[in-house]
Amino acid sequence: MDRTEQINQLEADLQELGSLLEKAQRKRVQELLKQEQKKVEKEIATKRQQLEQQARREANPAAASKAAYTVKITNYAWDQSEKFVKIYLTLKDVHKIPSENVEVGFTERSFSVLVKDLDGKNHQMTILNLLYPIDDKNSHMKIKTDMLLIMCKKQAAKKWECLTKVEKQSKEKDKPNLEENADPSEGLMNMLKKIYSEGDDEMKRTINKAWSESQEKKIRGEDMMDI
Repeated sequence: MDRTEQINQLEADLQELGSLLEKAQRKRVQELLKQEQKKVEKEIATKRQQLEQQARREANPAAASKAAYTVKITNYAWDQSEKFVKIYLTLKDVHKIPSENVEVGFTERSFSVLVKDLDGKNHQMTILNLLYPIDDKNSHMKIKTDMLLIMCKKQAAKKWECLTKVEKQSKEKDKPNLEENADPSEGLMNMLKKIYSEGDDEMKRTINKAWSESQEKKIRGEDMMDI
């Protein structure tokens, strides 16, 4: 069914809703019918806008094929369920452009998104080296209001600590290097040295004070043992 036919069907629905509203006597029923009317009117407006955009592209194919400049999508968030890793991309008015303008591709370890001609620009995002393999055949995308939802199907129902391998390596690099058989006090000293070297003046004063107090207590303890 093309967009013109979809609009015709929606207009018929709207007309029938109007007839039902005229006959409805119960206030609650009237309110429900009015809400449905608004939803159908909004859908008709969106379909008409898409039809106009399509007509402009067909009337001037040279302009439609002209490459718009591309920007990277940086505003996103992610979470997960047992079966999916879900990435939320915030893109204002993305639900108003034709769905064919939104392209998404998946591999076992990556996904890419390309949104064409949104607000006069192309919007692109590529995530490589996902933390774990995904089922690219059963991964998909949903268009929401001002948002794209990328659904990456997990191959295994395990919890993801982060989105990519690079992020995990970065987190592990920042962890204190405590060897299994190393002296715990030595590991603590290394960690304190790292905090001291990276801290501001206030942090350094605090560590110095704590260290001095610790040494004084240690000396007092040794003196008591000698008595």
